[in-house]
Amino acid sequence: MASRYQTLTDLPATLPVFPLGGALLLPRGVLPLNIFEPRYLAMVDAALRSGDRLIGMVQPKSPGAMFGEGDASASPDIHDVGCAGRITAFNETDDGRILMTLTGICRFRVVEELNAVTPFRQVRADFTPFANDLAAGSGELDVDRDGLLNILRRYLDANGLQADWDAIDRSSNEALVNSLCMISPFGPQEKQAMLEAETLEHRNQILIALAEMALAQTQTDDETPLQ
Repeated sequence: MASRYQTLTDLPATLPVFPLGGALLLPRGVLPLNIFEPRYLAMVDAALRSGDRLIGMVQPKSPGAMFGEGDASASPDIHDVGCAGRITAFNETDDGRILMTLTGICRFRVVEELNAVTPFRQVRADFTPFANDLAAGSGELDVDRDGLLNILRRYLDANGLQADWDAIDRSSNEALVNSLCMISPFGPQEKQAMLEAETLEHRNQILIALAEMALAQTQTDDETPLQ
């Protein structure tokens, strides 16, 4: 996809958007999705027919809104910044769902929501503030990789988890930071802060700080005596 999206002119002015609380897509990250609501099945069909296969992932502003599952009229307010992803794999199931993979391309700012006649929502998108997203590895040299690995080891140990350290060692700084942010257990607001981070190192520091707070809370809970 690197050759397909080299400049901002390669990106569309309008995007269908999928509001999904707690879901984080970052440039070159991979996000699996299970699509079952009729309006979002229509969105996927339209994206596939358009040829560019792009969908904008955005988060509702209200933590409880999620994406209005089961309510075809739900239209929660959304954050101003999202990330466009390209459908890079999809499979239709026997019960009418679509299992698909979105690969992150570039973040965008919502200029306005369009008065669309489609069952899914559409926005006019401005990719300009995030032009560096199109350059793979932008800001990698500034990443505190040792700091991230240190907190990762401590977090895994505290929670009795394991990791594929060979794969981690082979990962680039960008892939490591973004993948850990995407799979992290933190809430929608924290995920939005990671999305909006100005640089890769800024995103890395947000992740480290959140993990430090989670560890501190775990230690506090462990030290609380039983009543």
